[in-house]
Amino acid sequence: MKAIWNGATLAESDDTVIVEGNHYFPPESLKSEYFTASDKHTTCAWKGVASYYTVSVDGETNEDAAWYYPSPKSAAEHVRGRVAFWRGVQVVA
Repeated sequence: MKAIWNGATLAESDDTVIVEGNHYFPPESLKSEYFTASDKHTTCAWKGVASYYTVSVDGETNEDAAWYYPSPKSAAEHVRGRVAFWRGVQVVA
């Protein structure tokens, strides 16, 4: 699977975990030069507190376009540290 935004491949892996229709990529599959930690956090009732990354490619920014669970609840342990995308990031095979 690949996560693509603004013509750049943000992440690529054959080892994604699908939860609620979202592909969660392993952290080592991310191209770190495109990611900056965000101050945004949200809470999911069964997964726990999510943290976010802002994505920047060629001078364009996509705020909070990726999220992950650094310390998920036990029901979501299988996505610990893995990163999922939204806000226009395409995830394709």
